[in-house]
Amino acid sequence: MTQNADLLFDTHAHLIGDDWERYKARPFTPDLPIPDRPNFSVTGDALIALMDAHNVERACLVQRGHVYGYDNSYILDEAEKNPGRLHPVVILDTQDPQTPALYRDMVRNRHTRGFRMANARPWLLDTAWMSSPQALEVWKACADLGTPMTMIMFMNQLPYLLPLVKIIARQFPDLPILLDHGAMPFGMTQYEVKLAQEAGEEVVMPPAPDFGIDRTIRIFEDTPNVYFKITEINFERCAAADVRAARIVRRMVDSFGPERLIWGSDMGQSMLWTYPEKARMARAAADFLSPDERLGFLHRNAARVYGL
Repeated sequence: MTQNADLLFDTHAHLIGDDWERYKARPFTPDLPIPDRPNFSVTGDALIALMDAHNVERACLVQRGHVYGYDNSYILDEAEKNPGRLHPVVILDTQDPQTPALYRDMVRNRHTRGFRMANARPWLLDTAWMSSPQALEVWKACADLGTPMTMIMFMNQLPYLLPLVKIIARQFPDLPILLDHGAMPFGMTQYEVKLAQEAGEEVVMPPAPDFGIDRTIRIFEDTPNVYFKITEINFERCAAADVRAARIVRRMVDSFGPERLIWGSDMGQSMLWTYPEKARMARAAADFLSPDERLGFLHRNAARVYGL
C-alpha cells in the first residue's frame, strides 16, 4: 500500500470467532454469567479482507472482553497469522499478581502491542482496577516494554477517574495512554444511553463550540502522553445530536495538538454501520484538518504510538 492522506490505521477492531468450541464465551470472573454469543462474527480473515478493500494498512485487535473475558486466545492466534497487519491489545485481570509477567510474555512472544484496562463491573464506583498497588505494576510493565495503555471508562466514572488518569500519566510521562472513545460526552455508549433512558433521563449532548470538552478532558491539555481515540461510538452520538464529527475533531486538535488523536472503527462492537461506512466517516471526520493533520489522525499518530 502507498502511504497517502487516505491511508488508515484502525486502532480499535474487535474480533469474534465462528468456532465456539475452540474459543468459548467466558465471563470476566466465575461469579458472573457466561456471556451470550453475538449473532454475528468478525474473523481475522474477514477483517483483513475489509482492510484490503478500504486502504487500511494495520489494525489493533482489541480484546472483546464481554464475550471472551480475560481469555485473549482468539486475537493472539489471529495476529500470529498476520503479524504485520494485526496487533493484539489484550485485557487481563489487573488484580492478578501474575498479570505483569503474563503480559510481558505476550509482548515478547505473541506479537502483543498494548494493554487495555477495563472494569469488569462498571456499576461499582471504585478505582482499584486501575490504581491499586497491583494495578500499578501493570502500568509499570507497559512503561518498561514501551507499549501503550488504553483505558475504557463510563460517563458516570469520568469525574473521579480522569483526574486519577492525570496523576498516573505524570508518574509514567513516557507511556502513551489512550482514552477510548475520547472519554468525553460524545463518547457515551449506546449501553449508557439505554440505561439513562430507562431511568427516565433525557440524553442531551453538550453543544458547540465546547462539546463538553471543557468539563472533562480539557485537564489533559498539559499532559502530552494522553491520547484520544475517536470511534464509531463518537460518530453515533454526533449523528444523534446532528453534529458534524469533523467539528469535534477540529476542536480537539485545537485543544490538544494534531499528534494526540487517533481513529478506530469499533468493528465487532458498534455495528450500526458497515466497515466501508466506518472508513468513510473516519475520513470525513478529518475534513477540517490540514493534509498533515489528516495523515496524523488517520494513520501516522497511531503508527508512532504503537511503535510501528
